[in-house]
Amino acid sequence: MQVQHLLLLDVSLSLIGAGIGAGIVALGAGLGIGKIGSSAMEAIARQPEAGNKVQTAMIIAAALIEGVALFAVLVCLLIATK
Repeated sequence: MQVQHLLLLDVSLSLIGAGIGAGIVALGAGLGIGKIGSSAMEAIARQPEAGNKVQTAMIIAAALIEGVALFAVLVCLLIATK
């Protein structure tokens, strides 16, 4: 009986940890993409003729951040279900 309670506690703690980890990853990705967008808008406002190059670089950087964030969330979920 005691072992079963400890096993349930371990599983619930791993799920809580995965949820917190996924939340931190999402928060970090959102802040990073927000900073990229803010900086890109400032750059375009200062040099409108470079808008296309800045926008392309911004989209590539945001996609890379999203990829890393998705990978981190999947790692959190895989650790929780193991």
